[in-house]
Amino acid sequence: MELRLLESKKTSAKIEVSEFDPTLLYPLMTELQNDKDVTEARFTTGHPQLDKPVIHVKVKKGKPQMAVKRAASKIAKEFKEARQNLEKQLK
Repeated sequence: MELRLLESKKTSAKIEVSEFDPTLLYPLMTELQNDKDVTEARFTTGHPQLDKPVIHVKVKKGKPQMAVKRAASKIAKEFKEARQNLEKQLK
């Protein structure tokens, strides 16, 4: 999944998602919605064969790009811990 910044304002951003993967996008959206500094986190899909999904993020403080980075870091940590637990259990 690749992200490309389409629009950046002081408190909001639009980010295009290439190679849409719901396995990663849905947890990212959940983390953004749980962030106390984020006032809005949603994505639009448009036409499934013609359009790429776009993430819309609005924050009350800080930069919206930093909110996305925080959410991505939390998800990466959770996936890493889950993998380690799974490997431990399968030994």
